[in-house]
Amino acid sequence: MNGASDVSLRGICKRYADVAVIDALDLDVRQGEFLTLLGPSGCGKTTTLRIVAGLVEPTRGRVLVGGQDVTALEPRKRRIGMVFQDYALFPHLTIAENVAFGLVERKMPRDRIAARVRELLDLIRLGDYGSAMPAELSGGQQQRVALARAIAHPPSVLLMDEPLGALDLKLREHMQSELRRIQQQLGLTTIYVTHDQTEAMTMSDRIAVMNRGKIEQLDSPENVYGHPSTRFVASFVGKVNFLAGVVRDVDGDDASVETPRGAVRVSLPCERSGTPITLAIRPERLALDSPRTKLNGCNAIEGRIVGQTFCGNVRQYEVELGQDLTFLVETRPGDGQWKVGDDVRVTWHREDAVVVSS
Repeated sequence: MNGASDVSLRGICKRYADVAVIDALDLDVRQGEFLTLLGPSGCGKTTTLRIVAGLVEPTRGRVLVGGQDVTALEPRKRRIGMVFQDYALFPHLTIAENVAFGLVERKMPRDRIAARVRELLDLIRLGDYGSAMPAELSGGQQQRVALARAIAHPPSVLLMDEPLGALDLKLREHMQSELRRIQQQLGLTTIYVTHDQTEAMTMSDRIAVMNRGKIEQLDSPENVYGHPSTRFVASFVGKVNFLAGVVRDVDGDDASVETPRGAVRVSLPCERSGTPITLAIRPERLALDSPRTKLNGCNAIEGRIVGQTFCGNVRQYEVELGQDLTFLVETRPGDGQWKVGDDVRVTWHREDAVVVSS
């Protein structure tokens, strides 16, 4: 993957009457990149994808593909492949005929069509299924056929809109690996839409987290999770605890923050004394100790366990830390077990809290 932009959106707005679905959106998708638009229903991610495809006309702004302004081009002239959630396979055609459909429409010679279909069926690991009918295939197999059809006439960009949403969990996880394998093998620039955070984390080079028609953060999966820039991103991507406070003393990249449950130390290189802030702390970054345990320099708030859930690889504890403040803490099964009603101390290191904007 290089640094060139394969798809660029410039000042894209989309309004329906007085409702702004997308608001002044700018985005650059790098050549060969797998970029995911992630967000809740109604955030504008599918509309953004359909604007790139040419299926929706923007109210304002420009769409560039490979440096060419395609805003006014009809969909079939954009060299874009698209895969939907419902697969949209032709039930009366064989698998090979489905894959070949676009090539036949383009009047490609028969021998080249046959060779291309064989190549694609091998790529999606369905080489022996060319004569089968769609109804004979599983959901995951049908999804792979839909992908093969979309890339049969090599597109410059591949768009996928919730393509795995109808599959069960195990099959969805398998298909995540398959789609990523095929995308990387072909080096296809891909824009993927989902509301599933795990799916986005698993497959993407970068994630654009969308909310109310805007991109709140565009970053690597690691940074979106570990260093969320806003409260919305922190809460939408994974579980999180919030702690409000006011900066008191700043010493280089170390600061004291006064909270409703006492002072805590945080890594805070750029905020001034007196600034109200919100800290975000992931549950797995927290630990539970007895109130009598020596602190060893960690931040600590005392509380009481009010709930617990066993999740197989982790155990989740709800810890009440005072009026209107409850933290979720995740521990490994071997880290010791606590009971509802136990008095505990919740601890964390200063670098494990991230400052987020509202």
